Amino acid sequence: MSILYKAAGWGSIFAILALIVTFLKQIIALVSSLLALISFLMFAIKIAIVLIFVALIAGVGFMIFRSWKTNNRQANG
Repeated sequence: MSILYKAAGWGSIFAILALIVTFLKQIIALVSSLLALISFLMFAIKIAIVLIFVALIAGVGFMIFRSWKTNNRQANG
C-alpha cells in the first residue's frame, strides 16, 4: 500500500497544483471581463449624464430665446 502512496504522491500533488493554477487563471479572466463590463457601463453612464446636461442647457437656451422673441413681438406691436 505504501508503494501506491509513493507512486501517487507527487503526481497527485502536481495535478492539484495544476488545477489550482487553472482555476486562478479562470478567476482572473472572469474578474478582468467583469471589470471591462463595469468600466464600459460607467463610461456609458458618464456619456448619458453629459448628454442630459447638454440637452438641459439647450432647453433653457431655447426657452430664453422664445421668451425674448415673444417680448420683442409684444413690444413692437
